[in-house]
Amino acid sequence: MPETPVTVILLAGQRAGVVNPLAARAGVSHKCLVPIRGKPLIAHVLATLTALPATRAIRISLEPEAHGEVGKLIAAYANCGVPIELVVSSPHIVDSVFDAVGEDPGPFIVTTADNVLLTPEAVAQVRREMSEVDGVLAVATRASVLAAHPDGQRGFYRVRGEAYANCNIYGLASREALISGAEMFRGGGQFMRHAARAIEVFGLHNIVLLRLGWFDLDGAVRKLAQRLGLRGRATVFADGALAIDVDNERTYRVCEEILARRETV
Repeated sequence: MPETPVTVILLAGQRAGVVNPLAARAGVSHKCLVPIRGKPLIAHVLATLTALPATRAIRISLEPEAHGEVGKLIAAYANCGVPIELVVSSPHIVDSVFDAVGEDPGPFIVTTADNVLLTPEAVAQVRREMSEVDGVLAVATRASVLAAHPDGQRGFYRVRGEAYANCNIYGLASREALISGAEMFRGGGQFMRHAARAIEVFGLHNIVLLRLGWFDLDGAVRKLAQRLGLRGRATVFADGALAIDVDNERTYRVCEEILARRETV
């Protein structure tokens, strides 16, 4: 049975008034334009996304001042068979997602322009898991992340039996599911660092049970999805490198090393 065409939302904006240190070092306006292994971060992600079958469109959410530079990159994919659109981002990430979605009914894949280690196989895995649920969260185990690179990731979510890192790619089966899922980030992410945000999203009762080891990964994701009125599922990537994106100088060096390693395989 053919796959339902998916719309990809690619978040490439940055906080208003904040100069990204990697962009400043590289002399570019936005982090998505920082070069790594000879091409901008966003170009690595676009190369992966345009290799996927059954993609309805790719919509890049980005401030208008960077549209010119990213537009030049998009021109290289004019014959890829997938429309690539630039959408003006909003100050808040949730509103940026909604603006990029518009009236599109879905399904959707949401990821970021600094997710340079993303592979077509990983996206395909998320898409397969979307067939029976409203939302899919992709993670990798702590062991697999550290096996990919010992400095690749330092933040892990611990549940019963294992610790996991978020891989920064989400699958949402419909417009309604995406709107519900995106709202959990209205107060910002970084739930491990901000207890109040975690309590608001997950609920104090669920957090206590999580800390007591009551939930495994599947149980934790189902509980979170239920609070959002959704059916949710986690998918675990075997390749821990997929949990590493370009956040800072340390992870830039890690991603550069892993990309170089991939090129020799």
